Amino acid sequence: MSDKYKTHEPDKAYFITMTTVGWVDIFTRNNHKLAIVDSLKYCQGTKGLEIYGWVLMHSHLHLICRAAEGYRLSDILRDFKKFTSKKIVRQIEDEPESRREWLLPLLHKYCEHLKREQQYKLWQDSNHAKVIYTNKFFYEKLNYIHQNPVQDMLVDKPEEYLFSSARNYAELPNLLDVILETPQLKTYG
Repeated sequence: MSDKYKTHEPDKAYFITMTTVGWVDIFTRNNHKLAIVDSLKYCQGTKGLEIYGWVLMHSHLHLICRAAEGYRLSDILRDFKKFTSKKIVRQIEDEPESRREWLLPLLHKYCEHLKREQQYKLWQDSNHAKVIYTNKFFYEKLNYIHQNPVQDMLVDKPEEYLFSSARNYAELPNLLDVILETPQLKTYG
């Protein structure tokens, strides 16, 4: 895999896109969406994840985030993906899920090429991480994140979508705390 999208600058904030295998619409059920939110909260509280913006769509999660000092973003994201993958597969197996018959075999199919033993794969390997060097890029990506549900015609206004930081920025009740300021950016020559 190319080094292009890796989180190798530990003090930087990144625009992250985590996508399900095959762009499968996993996050259409509230139990799966809330599992993602709870896991993000856990990572904030115990793993040093700092979130500046986020949106959970049906097949992907966008974050503007970074790791607090003493933590590594790559470790946080690896653990998040591993935990949420297991949690959501368990939900599909154990809770009412009309898509179970075709969803589990599909998630299993994405393990066929893996060298390590694994029964199901939920997330694509890459996080498509792009470092945020400027305030302009930060606000472009924040706007992009918040407009995702509007573009998908899920809502008319960004702040109407519950699974997004647009609610935080609009000072509305929200599901996840975010840092409402741009990350400290170093100026480059």
